[in-house]
This record gives sequence, structure tokens and C-alpha cells, in this order.
Amino acid sequence: MFNLSGHNNGMTGESELKKSDIIKKPEKNQSIINCLKVLTGMSHEMRTHMNAIVAFSFLMNNNGYNDEEREDFSNQILNSCEQLIGLFDNFLDSVIIDTGNSKADIKICKLDNVLDELFTEFRETLSKDKYKDLVLVTENQLANITELSIDSNRVIRVIRNLFQNALSNTKSGYIKVRYFLKGESVIFYVQDSGQGFHKSREFLLSQNLNESLSKYMDVNSAVNITLARKIIGLLGGEVRIERNGATGTGICFSVPAKSAVNTDISVNKLSNTTITI
Repeated sequence: MFNLSGHNNGMTGESELKKSDIIKKPEKNQSIINCLKVLTGMSHEMRTHMNAIVAFSFLMNNNGYNDEEREDFSNQILNSCEQLIGLFDNFLDSVIIDTGNSKADIKICKLDNVLDELFTEFRETLSKDKYKDLVLVTENQLANITELSIDSNRVIRVIRNLFQNALSNTKSGYIKVRYFLKGESVIFYVQDSGQGFHKSREFLLSQNLNESLSKYMDVNSAVNITLARKIIGLLGGEVRIERNGATGTGICFSVPAKSAVNTDISVNKLSNTTITI
């Protein structure tokens, strides 16, 4: 039975980041575009997905396959396209941050509404047959908070990247996302029951992606996690990683956010908890 509480073997679920656990920004934050293994890996990924698109397009035009098989080919093409777009988006955004030309875009928003849309996207992803053994768990502890001043677009980008990382490392069990307000920061936890703790920790702590990719040749995860870390730093936030269960991953990050209205809050009050299969 999976422990959804996040209290098993390291993921304490505490309401703040311990100073000893905070991942500090490297003294020399290596530009991702200077990482030879990232560029080599991206070239390989691009050729792999392009070959898949060409091959499945050819099969779709072959009269020897039925409608169900053609639909599967179409889904494979769509998946390859999504993988390519996601990889290049993350790579280019990481390069833009490296140039120093990117700044936080703080706006007042209803964070609950924004995240509900994101969780709907996650549920649609998990509705695919290959993820039938995975459960999405979400917890909202922003009790009585209507609006916050926050860069919601970049926060969503971080959560989406961490979700994709969890998805690639978790074949069965759960992925859990929860968030709450602590002082003038919003704290987010993304946890999974998968097998990717050591790899995720390596990429999150890495000061040299060439060395890290020599250990784990997973360019998608490396670029995803590297961008997430850079965005959190750009927003003035903090991040830490812990083991969740035996091999699962728990990544916690905080970003500054102020309530746009004066409201009494109880950060320990749990509300709007949903479990989606």
C-alpha cells in the first residue's frame, strides 16, 4: 500500500524549508548551451522523434492496418511532437535565463483557478491507457485566500516540469501535488512513488551537467529539472529534494507571494482535497 501522506522515509511534509536542506545556486552556474552532452543528447532525441514521426506517418498510409491501429500510430506521432516541442521549449527558456534577460512577471491572480486548470491537464495525461496504474493526488491548503501576487506562469512551468519528471520515473502508484501559504511565500510539494530519486537529485544538485549526464544519460530530465531550478532562483525562491519512500522523489520549492487581500488564514487547515484516478 502506498503512503500518500508524504511522511515515509524522508519526506517529512513540514510546512517550511529547512535551511540545511536548501539547494543553493551554484557559484558558477554553467550555461546549458555550453554543455556538450546536452547538445549531443538533444540531437539524438530530435533524430529519434523525427524518425518515429516519419515511420508512423508511412504506416498510417498503408492499407494493411485497421482504424484502431491507425489511431495508435496517430497517437505515437502526437506524442513524438509533444516531446520535441517540450524539449526545445525548456532548452530555449533555460538559455534565455542564462543570458540574464529574463525577469519575474508578478501579477495578481487567483492561484487556485490557475492550478485547477493545470491539474485538469495532468488528469487528461493520466487518462491515457499507458498511465492506468497511476493516481494523481492534489491538496490545496490556501484556505480563504482569493488572490495572490505571484508569477503564476513561471510557477506553472516549474510544476509542469516536475510533474513530467515524476511521470517519466513512475510506472505505478501516485504523483502528489500540494501547496499552501507560509508567511509571504507559497510552498509546493511534488512527490511520486517512482524510481527516479537518485537521478533527479543528481540533476537538481548538478553544477556540471556534462558529468551528471555521464551518470544518467537522460537529456529530457536534465533539461526539465535544470530549467525548474533556474526559474525558482529567478523568482527568488528556494528548492530542496528528499527521498519519498524507498526510491520515490519529493521535491519541495517555495516562491515569494503576497495575499492581495487581508484575510485570516490557517495554513494547517486542509481543504479541497481531491484524488483523481
